[in-house]
Amino acid sequence: MIEFTLPSLGSDMEEGKLLHWNVAPGDAVRRGQVVAVVDTSKAAVDVESWQEGTVFELLVAPGETVPVGAVLATFLEAGETPETAQRRPKPQKPQPAVAGAQPAVEAPAPALSVVPAAKRRRSSPAARRRAEDLGIDIDTIAGTGPDGAVTLQDVERAGAPAVAAAPVDKHEAMRKAIGAAMSRSKREIPHYYLSESIPMRSALDWLAASNAQRGIADRLLAAVLLIKAVALTLKEYPNLNGLFVDGSFRPSEAVHIGVAISLRQGGLIAPAIHDAAGKTLEQLMRDLSDLTQRARAGSLRSSEMSDPTVTVTNLGDRGVQAVYGVIYPPQVALVGFGRIAAQPWVEDGGIVAMPAVTASLAADHRASDGHYGALFLATLRERLQHPEQL
Repeated sequence: MIEFTLPSLGSDMEEGKLLHWNVAPGDAVRRGQVVAVVDTSKAAVDVESWQEGTVFELLVAPGETVPVGAVLATFLEAGETPETAQRRPKPQKPQPAVAGAQPAVEAPAPALSVVPAAKRRRSSPAARRRAEDLGIDIDTIAGTGPDGAVTLQDVERAGAPAVAAAPVDKHEAMRKAIGAAMSRSKREIPHYYLSESIPMRSALDWLAASNAQRGIADRLLAAVLLIKAVALTLKEYPNLNGLFVDGSFRPSEAVHIGVAISLRQGGLIAPAIHDAAGKTLEQLMRDLSDLTQRARAGSLRSSEMSDPTVTVTNLGDRGVQAVYGVIYPPQVALVGFGRIAAQPWVEDGGIVAMPAVTASLAADHRASDGHYGALFLATLRERLQHPEQL
């Protein structure tokens, strides 16, 4: 039996709300298949399965909110059958006690079940009137009175969650989630910060010449050059690319760059561009555009949320000179870029106006030190002087 659990879709996620299933009992599931959609505080995320099997039971209903790690469903492994598999008990929600009400006898059926019109549930006139006031179909209420009759207390209990439930402020929930993750980061990670001014004349000249040969829809942004340069440089400095888990640092062979994207309703999300070092600039441009559009539309995949091995944030479009970010745990580094702007620069003994960008590094002292980080920034600066090699 395989348990399909709610994955952590970022360090700031503690729970998720199941929106809907894409599979049903009896369906075959392959690796990488999107089986459910879960709403987090930031976006609706397509949750993929990384195991193969046949859906046996769906344990969580759409609309339910469950913590990270909760079992959402079970799959049968090869050779298992529904007859030989052991069913897992579905999680039961506690019911509030009602004074004077008779205890309900547990039954395998859900507490709320629809009764056919031909067999309507017995109920008192007061219960029917109250159900009409609350807009509740009385036939959906489990009765605790004699012979299963629906009492007034049963109606009040069924209506209480709907009456008491307050609308969820998604923006407020997002701010709380981000605040909790960043507080954890500053509390647990021994940050150090470095920055370096990088001349960008060669990169911008090459970019302008390259874009002149492209159609408007195929032109590259300077941000793509920065992302590719960071990815290639991280291959040389693996202690900045990976995760700190279970008390130790685990470097990653692949560079999955989490791109910080501001959301229209406020807040931030950093889904991954997978294998950024191995992609061409054209592929990276397509991925960046697609990721930005889907992030702002609230349509991301779970692997994009859980896979980043490092984060790049670029606030140059906001006009700031530099950004000093907070590391997203369990990552161990964040690279930031400010705006590309003309700066006084000494060149060949004279002062010239040089387009330059301030690159910053926030890194975890448990995985690297300042000397290592300084070499990373120096190599990044040198790489951007040869954009044709990107």
